[in-house]
Amino acid sequence: MTSNGFFRRHRIRIVFSLAIVLVFLANAIGSLPYDFTARLENYAYDLRLNWTMPNTQDKRIVIVDIDEKSLKEQGHWPWSRDKLARMVDMLFDRYGIDALGFDVVFAEQDQSSGLQSLEEIARTELGRDDEFQSALNKIRPRLDYDGKFAESLKNRRVALGYYFRHVQSNTGNVGLLPLPLFEKGGVDVDSLGVAGAAGYTANLPELQKSTAWGGYFSVSRLDDDGVFRRLPLIEVHDGAVYESLALAMARLVLNAPVQLGIVEDAGYAELEWLQLGNRHIPVDQHAAALIPYRGMEGSFPYVSASDVLQGRVPPEILKDTIVLVGTTAAGLKDLRVTPVQSVYPGVEVHANMIAGILDQDVKQHPAYTAGADFLFLLFAGLLLALLLPALSPLWATVVTVTVTSLMVAFNLYVWQELNQVLPIASLLLLVAVLFVFNMSYGFFIESRGKRQLAGLFGQYVPPELVDEMAKDPEAFSLEGESREMTVLFSDVRGFTNISEGLDPKQLTQLMNEYLTPMTHVIHQHRGTIDKYMGDAIMAFWGAPLHDEQHARHALQTALGMLESLSVLQEQFRAKGWPTINIGIGLNTGPMTVGNMGSEFRMAYTVMGDAVNLGSRLEGLTKEYGVKIIVSEFTRTAVPDFVFRDLDLVRVKGKDKPVGIYEPICPVGEDNEQIMEELALYGEALALYRAQQWSSAEEKFSILKQRYPERYLYDLYTKRIAYFREYPPGAGWDGAFTFKTK
Repeated sequence: MTSNGFFRRHRIRIVFSLAIVLVFLANAIGSLPYDFTARLENYAYDLRLNWTMPNTQDKRIVIVDIDEKSLKEQGHWPWSRDKLARMVDMLFDRYGIDALGFDVVFAEQDQSSGLQSLEEIARTELGRDDEFQSALNKIRPRLDYDGKFAESLKNRRVALGYYFRHVQSNTGNVGLLPLPLFEKGGVDVDSLGVAGAAGYTANLPELQKSTAWGGYFSVSRLDDDGVFRRLPLIEVHDGAVYESLALAMARLVLNAPVQLGIVEDAGYAELEWLQLGNRHIPVDQHAAALIPYRGMEGSFPYVSASDVLQGRVPPEILKDTIVLVGTTAAGLKDLRVTPVQSVYPGVEVHANMIAGILDQDVKQHPAYTAGADFLFLLFAGLLLALLLPALSPLWATVVTVTVTSLMVAFNLYVWQELNQVLPIASLLLLVAVLFVFNMSYGFFIESRGKRQLAGLFGQYVPPELVDEMAKDPEAFSLEGESREMTVLFSDVRGFTNISEGLDPKQLTQLMNEYLTPMTHVIHQHRGTIDKYMGDAIMAFWGAPLHDEQHARHALQTALGMLESLSVLQEQFRAKGWPTINIGIGLNTGPMTVGNMGSEFRMAYTVMGDAVNLGSRLEGLTKEYGVKIIVSEFTRTAVPDFVFRDLDLVRVKGKDKPVGIYEPICPVGEDNEQIMEELALYGEALALYRAQQWSSAEEKFSILKQRYPERYLYDLYTKRIAYFREYPPGAGWDGAFTFKTK
């Protein structure tokens, strides 16, 4: 076949492939930025980091941890400064450490000694007595805890931590900043692209003046997903340049000056690295360096601050080490999200940065890597756009896998051997998109079954299920049939009152923001949306796709809806909207499903007694003070779940009683407290159904005392009082009859 013939035959695929390449190229140069590719690039970075990090412990840096043990033994934080002075003395004099950094700030005076109260008395008539003044002068040095702490810092290699604020605040600046890295006017800060701080909270002047070192531990820039991948090493405040705690500690240990590596090109200047002595620290355009994580939490030795104070630490652990004082106690909130661990001590982030600077192990990610990304995208895109249309599926797969393997191998080589970070996610995504497009082109063009299914069911089920149905399109139709299915009804509590407090536009926005995540949860668990009825939702499982686990998926959906609702409630409060609560009813049973309606309008829906019962159960959630009620039939279909037996009821329109239950948790996730409550409740319910009112009331009273938030026990107490006055009779089956819907 000639080249012209080849192009004519595959011109649509080639043109579309080249268009895909152009989109990716535009994204690489920033003309069409996509958050999705940035998130993928972050994910790819995290994968490489986790695959290649050494996972060894660096014993040069030790973290003195204000942990739960320390708080228990030494008292709540903040501790008195005389105790901190004693800890500093222990670290330097007894243990012989090399340098000390504080990942905490001491912005307020220590008044725990009572010295301030005595000083106030000294200024009164009562305190002018010579003996009082003499005694006060004698004990003042012992009670001046801040002075003691400041004295312990003098002539020692200590860096104090502080933090910058990056939003304007009415509180003003607090404390005294350390000497800047570069004084105001010392460098052209406008050319650095460095974050400018709006204010600061620093240490007491008395403390900061006792040491020449200090560094901020705040973070001005995070990646969009809130993960700590990089740490700004310098920031600007009032025209002066200040260093981070990690850089200050490295500079203190190395006793070396810092120089700025600014590259100038055609009148444009950009900061690309910091030079600390003979160490080269690559940074991005915001002076942030990639954190060279060694591993998960514990990559550096931890010792309890309390053990240091008590002298319980083996001397060889701390001798000649760099010590960082920080906290892992949950209540002190110095925990971060990192690529290696979702809950990671902030102090260990700084330790990783210090170790990386000392080892020259900070990876480079310069701005010119965007150019390399563009060239790789152009080369791979053109190659595959022209080659894949001519190949069979087998050879197309071989070529794609080969190209992908070569790209990944080269990227890892540059990462490991050259210590550089090259983009990889966009490139892999482009290859994947081109491969998928070319392999699926004929299918999407020629397959009419999927398009028909999408037209029939697209408004009811998520696209993923339509794709699954397309594997056998002949098996699906809109004709009515009877199936064992599960139906879900949900309704917003007090919606009338909510709607009266909002204008139409707000109400519409509120409903849209409520229904959208609820729908996502239903689709996530393979559910079919039947309809929205104002604030109510009706959905079912088991059609159009058969689902052997329809009851389980429906129950998972109900629980997922409550989880999503808790997130929504916070968002609604922030907007000044009323918070909403919902009730959910689930029932499993035979239902008729199909396209039903009139010649004017049709809808794919379910009907039958089992559907009606599901609707009634949703209404009963208000009666029992619970959020979810399932029928005995749904409970039987999900045997590996713990349920609370709520009642045996006759709903309106039904003569036969039905057991109703509240889902608690999956079997295995229950705890002793849950099982004790359910056991006691089961005894009370059995006595109630046996009409042993006094014994049942005694049990329910115990339950009310232990679990006052549970309305259910109040309900049964009231029923017992009613049945005492109006006994149900000897033939009573234990069911409660509801007269209304």
